[in-house]
Amino acid sequence: MTRLESLFVEYGQSPWIDNIRRDWLEDGTLARLVADGARGVTSNPAIFAKAFATSNAYDALIAGATTDDAERVFERLASADVRDACDVLSPVHARSREEFAQGRRRYADGFVSLEVSPRLARDTQGTVAAARHLADEVARPNVMIKIPATREGLPAITRVLGEGINVNVTLIFSLDRYDEVLGAWSAGLEAARANGRDLGSIASVASFFVSRVDAAMDKLLPAGDDLRGRVANAQVAAAYEVYLRWMASDRVTELLGVGAQVQRPLWASTSPKDPSYDELLYVDSIVADETVNTMPDATLVAAAARGDFAKSLLTSATSRTRTAALLGRLPEELSLDEVTTRLEREGVDAFVNSYEELLGIVAAKLARR
Repeated sequence: MTRLESLFVEYGQSPWIDNIRRDWLEDGTLARLVADGARGVTSNPAIFAKAFATSNAYDALIAGATTDDAERVFERLASADVRDACDVLSPVHARSREEFAQGRRRYADGFVSLEVSPRLARDTQGTVAAARHLADEVARPNVMIKIPATREGLPAITRVLGEGINVNVTLIFSLDRYDEVLGAWSAGLEAARANGRDLGSIASVASFFVSRVDAAMDKLLPAGDDLRGRVANAQVAAAYEVYLRWMASDRVTELLGVGAQVQRPLWASTSPKDPSYDELLYVDSIVADETVNTMPDATLVAAAARGDFAKSLLTSATSRTRTAALLGRLPEELSLDEVTTRLEREGVDAFVNSYEELLGIVAAKLARR
């Protein structure tokens, strides 16, 4: 059993890979990662921008495009990548569906995420329409459509889940917003139930961003403060406690009783921004049952080579509570709410910038045909 397989089998956490590339699909790299224990794939505009800028694997496809609309060309290529990745993950998805049907686990696995245009982060109706379109474009049962957890994104999440589309809720930075996401998810499943949909076929994860919180808080904490590099994992511990409370609530218990899957927390942005931190700071410390950790390439390789998952701060209720309590030690003059609100705004802006960069790359390649 590989370390990544052990992470899932022994600890209940699914390792996903936070990257997708056409050359990985063509040369078998993604298939090898899945054979080693990776159980899902996430993507975002920054990932696609890097792939398009550093690989010539898309050049022939772009040269053969029948339109000069850079956004439409990108959408078709990204959908094709995600569709092919879904096929690579299809055996994982099928096995996990069997485990779910047998009651061995409360969720299905083996998903690939594709994000709606970040230009729509403040547009509820546009997000709903884009999610429907992308789900139809990929047309695979194990695709997840990523929707940001902005104020305008919350009702879109409810609507899209109510229509039976799998959703990866992204860009969650605060505990309050995470609580609202769980409410939006519950409302979506309730709508799906009212519409006569099979709740067991609707999967969702809630992507809670980790390392960016420490990167922001470390700048505000005094040099040598022992909370440096610990606030993000403390918030993760508190978020997992929120998850456990919601899953035990009467509202969710009723949904689970009629066949719904849980909405797993997904730990995202799990490579340290500070090079002095251990590269597995946001892996080994936040292992927990019914969670996902989506890791960039180097982090996944490190976890596969030397992950020490028994070090997790979340598996013991005592350790989890003690870790979450670190948030109460933050100086009064530092507002975590203000920091996480800013991080959400900056996260949306960064994805929009990456998306514009990506479309510029595609447009330039189209112009050279």
